[in-house]
Amino acid sequence: MSEAPAAPQPGSVENAAAAHHLDLLLSPPRARTGWRVLPARVVAMCVVELQKLRHDRTELYTRAVQPALWLVVFGETFTRIKAIPTGGTPYIDYLAPGIIAQSAMFIAIFYGIMIIWERDAGILTKLLVTPTPRSALIAGKAFAAGVKALLQAVVVIVIAAVLGVAMTWNPLRLLGVAVAVVLGSAFFSCLSISIAGIVLTRDRLMGIGQAITMPLFFASNALYPVAVMPGWLQTISKINPLSYQVDALRGLLLGTPSHLALDFLVLTAAAVAGITVASSLLGRLAR
Repeated sequence: MSEAPAAPQPGSVENAAAAHHLDLLLSPPRARTGWRVLPARVVAMCVVELQKLRHDRTELYTRAVQPALWLVVFGETFTRIKAIPTGGTPYIDYLAPGIIAQSAMFIAIFYGIMIIWERDAGILTKLLVTPTPRSALIAGKAFAAGVKALLQAVVVIVIAAVLGVAMTWNPLRLLGVAVAVVLGSAFFSCLSISIAGIVLTRDRLMGIGQAITMPLFFASNALYPVAVMPGWLQTISKINPLSYQVDALRGLLLGTPSHLALDFLVLTAAAVAGITVASSLLGRLAR
């Protein structure tokens, strides 16, 4: 008769476990492959960008001053004089989604300054020699700008609620608001990075950013309905992504008539196009 197999000795089990842990230390974990690479790199770059907020949160506080002034001064004043037709909606309610979009754009439109600083500090060159695709670098930075803008949007929503703006608190609608803010901010941050890839210097970028920010804002439906604009301005408004972001925010927060499917389609297409163009100009910026 054959003998029964001997039970493993406790010492041998411990030795095997120790050998397994030693293998983990000596052999690096297997790299992600296939479709998992790009999302992982995008998330990693986004987290790296957001880590900067831990060292300096003053940007979040100081940027809350301007939208508060727009709502308190401009909104309250024009609500009283009833100079702008808003279809029965109190003007301050009508204005609040526009100020959310404006504050998000103001955060994103100067994002190219940061990437020029990274180039001057040698950080961008180090990032470009890693296996991370350029599109992942840009997308990570773009969505980090979106998260910063989302924090700003929360501040504006709180101020608007204190002022008595009648907004929805439906979680699904608020989720839609978050998506609209992130997509719009992603586009404007990519626009800023693309301009940085063309002009190559901070001074020029700041000048161009200041030159296009207010025209983008006033050539949208953030302050007044498109119907009251002159014909040429209505045409510009129809190709301005900010108009579609404001329309989505207004429809989600206030329940006013909107074109949500078209709004999100345009915002998504604009974000993808922005990431593509900015990625193609990233190498020129690093030279």
